[in-house]
Amino acid sequence: MSIKENILQFRQEIPEHVTLVAVSKTKPNADLMEAYEAGQRIFGENKIQEMTEKWEQLPKDIEWHMIGHVQTNKVKYMAPFVSLVHAVDRIKLLKEINKQAKKENRVIDVLIQIKIAREDSKFGMPVEEANQLFEQGKLSAYPNVNVKGLMGMATFTDDTDQVAAEFELLEGIFLRFRESANLSILSTGMSGDYKIAIENGSTMIRVGSAIFGARN
Repeated sequence: MSIKENILQFRQEIPEHVTLVAVSKTKPNADLMEAYEAGQRIFGENKIQEMTEKWEQLPKDIEWHMIGHVQTNKVKYMAPFVSLVHAVDRIKLLKEINKQAKKENRVIDVLIQIKIAREDSKFGMPVEEANQLFEQGKLSAYPNVNVKGLMGMATFTDDTDQVAAEFELLEGIFLRFRESANLSILSTGMSGDYKIAIENGSTMIRVGSAIFGARN
């Protein structure tokens, strides 16, 4: 199937309340434009330099989501335009986004990435640290950052029960702080596990290979 057909199929398949982020990392602009012409306006990138180049070259009504691990020294390059940063996994990064957003006279939307996977290679803020962030009112120290919700990545495994349990854990944290912290986004689920994620409360899925095919 074509990229356009894949986008349209996802539109039919996922519930209305779930946002589709088309993960376009490593893909050429022509592929993004095919998705764009099918109505897709939200694209996810995992490298700031690549995202910045695409932002400069592609239509300005695209929302750019930074979905990868972010180095603090690169934040300044995306601060003028990024719509949502998915993977805020440490306080140091939160501080830097706030600093660069202030310079741009912006408030940048972010998600706090919680470590739910058992793999050491997966990033994320420990649950205890996230609890402190929400429970002790520490977010008020970052007026140029708007925490919209939580993000998490499950363990890379064929054990669907484990994946479901990890997503369920994050949904529980999300529900606990949803009202007090005004959270609206739970970003879990990728090409291989988005159906399990939606069953466990996801409101935003990040899909790459199921739309664009295997990564280059």
